[in-house]
Amino acid sequence: MVSAIIVAAGSSRRMGFDKLFAKLDGKPVLWHSIQAFSETKEVDEILIVTREDQMDLVEHLVATERMEKVTKVISGGAERHISVWNGLQAVDSKDSAFIAIHDGARPLVTPKLIKACIDLAETHGAACCASQIPDTVKRASVEQMVTESVERTGLWAMQTPQVFSSGLILQAYAALMAKHEMVTDEVSAVQKLGKKIALLKNDDWNMKITFPHDLELAEHVLDLRRKKTAKSAKARPITH
Repeated sequence: MVSAIIVAAGSSRRMGFDKLFAKLDGKPVLWHSIQAFSETKEVDEILIVTREDQMDLVEHLVATERMEKVTKVISGGAERHISVWNGLQAVDSKDSAFIAIHDGARPLVTPKLIKACIDLAETHGAACCASQIPDTVKRASVEQMVTESVERTGLWAMQTPQVFSSGLILQAYAALMAKHEMVTDEVSAVQKLGKKIALLKNDDWNMKITFPHDLELAEHVLDLRRKKTAKSAKARPITH
């Protein structure tokens, strides 16, 4: 059994408005993330972790859209790692062999990517989709003045989903919480145990909605995907 935790408890501070319920192709950003996991047959249940003041809103979205794989809507914490911990505590670890954790603000994730990440985790125990960093990277001061160059060879930008055997991720987060440490993603928590995490190279769009212009780009990506699907269907030969 595979459980998915969708983390949707952020403040959207940099966005200036609630990005998770901003409209993307006529649906809330969060809807797209949930829908991708709902359409992934390998995923058995979905838990959504959100802010206390948004629980009713999320529950209404799940009910009206008939997202039947969603089993729980849980209150998150002030920091991401606390929200993830709350989600992990709500998973039935006895039945779930693997747990996938995903940012609700990454609406361009696809069932194909989710499945590939689950498959890789089943082989290695831990997997994360990621993309290589193509740009020249610099470190800067608080005054935004360049201080040094960063060698980009071997640098990868972490994405989600991040998938782990349930025992491994529960152990990693129990240790984290016991030490009152903070991490920005689940890979970092597992690294602290000295465990290895396999990276799944993702060449498709899987951006995190952070700034208003990201919504425009995400709309464009969805439109391109629709056109590609339509073109592929039209080119398919007719068989009798």
